[in-house]
Amino acid sequence: MKPARERTTNNSQTYLVTSDTWERRALFRNEAWARLFFKNLLAHRGQTYLLHEFVLMPDHFHLLITPLTSLERAVQLVKGGFCFWVKREFESSAEIWRRGFADHRIRDAEDYASRRIYIHLNPVRKHLCETPEQHRFSSAFPGWKLDPIPQRLKPHAFEAPYGTAEAVPFQSPNTKV
Repeated sequence: MKPARERTTNNSQTYLVTSDTWERRALFRNEAWARLFFKNLLAHRGQTYLLHEFVLMPDHFHLLITPLTSLERAVQLVKGGFCFWVKREFESSAEIWRRGFADHRIRDAEDYASRRIYIHLNPVRKHLCETPEQHRFSSAFPGWKLDPIPQRLKPHAFEAPYGTAEAVPFQSPNTKV
């Protein structure tokens, strides 16, 4: 049995959100549709959510976001807002999204890093590009302005003596100093 969705309000949690197109149709191979998706995605950024990482694939998207309202409201504006613009710009009433979305609450810096890598490698695994930086519809592509990683998800600095924080580079246990 699937666990009940955790009801979220403005709790400053960060989530990986995934949603598929209706019947996994490759709607975002059409560049005009992809551009419209980003017009809508960026229009709500800052008021409804912080956008940390993303990838738009031909038939789905992944977002790392921190909702400033509820998670449900943030996703409603991403998906519903896009449907509104498709109807307005392209005069299309086609079914666009599969109902609902999948989410995963990011628990710590390691979880954030692994989800970020997953997002960036998604187009490489699907053979859309050879490196993450080549996929224009990904936060790995140079030039996208993203919201900073929430402070609580940044790797922790090791505590130096007397309570002063000092960043220490990671060293493998096998590294000789």
